[in-house]
Amino acid sequence: MKRFRDLTEREILALAITLEEEDERVYADFAEGFREHYPASARLFAQMREEETEHRRQLTALYRERFGEHIPLIRRQDVKGFVARQPIWLTNPLRVEAARAQVEAMELETRRFYEAASARVTDAGIRSLLDELALVERRHSETAHSLERDLRTETVRSDEDETRRRLFVLQVVQPGLAGLMDGSVSTLAPLFAAAFATHNSWEAFLVGLAASVGAGISMGFAEALSDDGSLTGRGQPVLRGAICGIMTTVGGIGHTLPYLIPSFYVATATSVAVVAFELIAISWIRYRYMDTPFLQASFQVIVGGVLVFLTGILIGSA
Repeated sequence: MKRFRDLTEREILALAITLEEEDERVYADFAEGFREHYPASARLFAQMREEETEHRRQLTALYRERFGEHIPLIRRQDVKGFVARQPIWLTNPLRVEAARAQVEAMELETRRFYEAASARVTDAGIRSLLDELALVERRHSETAHSLERDLRTETVRSDEDETRRRLFVLQVVQPGLAGLMDGSVSTLAPLFAAAFATHNSWEAFLVGLAASVGAGISMGFAEALSDDGSLTGRGQPVLRGAICGIMTTVGGIGHTLPYLIPSFYVATATSVAVVAFELIAISWIRYRYMDTPFLQASFQVIVGGVLVFLTGILIGSA
């Protein structure tokens, strides 16, 4: 890497062209990434990309006038002092708030570069353009806020909030709820069967722990391999699988932990209370995020849980 103060005017101008081109492509990636779910924000980033295109055109014209046609490829990672950026194509799903925060950081860094570059060059024409671009970058945040006011009206904001909620449900709530329901219900039978068969808290705990972890691994892989999210919009399969697997394990561990209590009857009573809380919590989540009427959700979840619970007791008592 080369120090900024060691760059020649030719290299500074070539670096400025590369920076503008990179920023232009970042805005284009944001515009494309938000086009489907957040069209107003996509138009905002598309307009900012057009501004960067004009900056690059001005810099390129000045470079050709001063130094000829060949522009050396000098990138930000070749010069000390620049902050490494997370590649946009590795960020999935994109979040509007995170994108706007990154844009503010980009504009601040670019402005500081132009101010430092202007102090380094002696050519009057180059300095004038760099000063002008520094001023533009200083106003860029105001421009972005102005465009946001024009493009993201209250109706648009409401629509984007609803889209954000729908994506959250698809990518987080659904796999998490599926895991929580499976972990809470499917582990009841083996746990209580072992408990009533042995009347030993520790042995019941080991069975419940094994069932919870095993169910978590199984559900995690099943969710991750169900689809890649490209058509359903359900997000990254690894993230969904992790959420589903963790919540499945949590759902089973919750009513397994009471069996760390040495007294079998105290442990069982505590576990039953935890099960009741889990089933009510699942019913509320379905009501809150899945638009399922609370009584209907409660009936479906609680009846299923009770049937599995009784099955475990009957098998363990046989």
